[in-house]
Amino acid sequence: MTATGADRDAAGTEVARRSWWWWGRRRSVVLDVTLAVASALECGLEGVGFAREASVPVPVGVLFGLVVGSVLLVRRRWPITVVLVSIAVTPAEMGFLMGIVGLYSLAASEVPRRYTAGLAGMSTVAVYVVTVVRMRQDVAEADAGQADFDPSGWYVPVVSMFMTLGLNAPPVLFGLYIGARRRLMESLRERADSLEQELSLLADRAEERAQWARQEERTRIAREMHDVVAHRVSLMVVHAAALQAVALKDPQKAVRNAALVGDMGRQALTELREMLGVLREGTPVASASSASPASSVSSASSASSDGVAGGSSAGVPLAAVGRAAAAAAEAAAEGEGPCLDALEGLVEQSRQAGVVVELVVMGERRRYGVEVERTAYRVVQEALTNVHKHAVGAEVVVRLAHREGEVAMQVENGPSDGAVAGAGLPSGGNGLVGMRERVSRLGGVFVSGPTEAGGFRVSAVLPVDRTV
Repeated sequence: MTATGADRDAAGTEVARRSWWWWGRRRSVVLDVTLAVASALECGLEGVGFAREASVPVPVGVLFGLVVGSVLLVRRRWPITVVLVSIAVTPAEMGFLMGIVGLYSLAASEVPRRYTAGLAGMSTVAVYVVTVVRMRQDVAEADAGQADFDPSGWYVPVVSMFMTLGLNAPPVLFGLYIGARRRLMESLRERADSLEQELSLLADRAEERAQWARQEERTRIAREMHDVVAHRVSLMVVHAAALQAVALKDPQKAVRNAALVGDMGRQALTELREMLGVLREGTPVASASSASPASSVSSASSASSDGVAGGSSAGVPLAAVGRAAAAAAEAAAEGEGPCLDALEGLVEQSRQAGVVVELVVMGERRRYGVEVERTAYRVVQEALTNVHKHAVGAEVVVRLAHREGEVAMQVENGPSDGAVAGAGLPSGGNGLVGMRERVSRLGGVFVSGPTEAGGFRVSAVLPVDRTV
């Protein structure tokens, strides 16, 4: 994991506390040692003239210059000390390199700006005063015989000011620039680290949303498959049982039952084909090799079932499969499907299977959204399927009410007839769960439970936003 700027600063501070050496890189050590040696040699040579003027032994002046010049070695750790030493030795006319580098180091460091301005001002005043005094002496000695030239006029102060600014201003300005640039780079680095963390969090959230979308799509497909297959196959099984019972006794009735079984099977295949067609349209081309629509649907379904981030199935990335599933769900929601107009045919199919079903419609028929009509149809369909499975021979009443702002449906059956043999249909226990999920998804109310007469009642109310 990449360390942030704060972590690096903390690490550098901790290293400085544990060790006397404060340099972070080897080249910094080499640079500072080189500058310190050059400054010591300069101050040592300048110490010869200082010793003669101060009437002290030359070795003492040289040694003093070497010691003063070597102070530049600590410019990164104590820049204020370097600047103060350079100001102190300014009257001795030594330490010019130390003064320039010291001002630069002070301006580029994290020392408060008021200290930098104060020390830079002190250094400027010291250099200016020494320069003025030295220039007056030099001009007085050089032009002692010229009566028309006065060195105490404008010449010496102006030239001294230019020389002073030329020595002090460039290192201070350059140091301020380097310090600001360093702080900007550190800020950009910290911002980049922060953005990297935010992008990582966004990627995790996107993966969670994609996984949720895949799970939601798997649930929707399973619900549609259950509604389509369970009802049609249940009726087929009921008719097949009736066909087996009357095949020898009533050949004409057996022929009618066989035709009904064929019709049910064709309807089931048609609905399954439409559903798989929607999935094919929502599945992108995954590879350059050609693949059949059926294999594309199979690959998309298996990849969605895996739910493993970053995996693939038949060359289809899970992210693409998630997008295809979402597109398939949207296309299925917007496409045509069973509606309330088909309830009469649905009830008639149950009647042909031998179930006594009464359809009661209340209120004026209106057109609703595709999702509302499909959900209402599926609720009635699943309730009738449960009657075929669990209440053989029971009488059923299907009520549909068109109200202001909502549509309500209720399927109520009486107790099953013990004298009628059941068809032995299996039950997965997902019918009521699927109905509740469908109704809740649209913001409706779903209630189911046994009645006092020994039957069972399923009721649902769906809100209607607008008619179409």
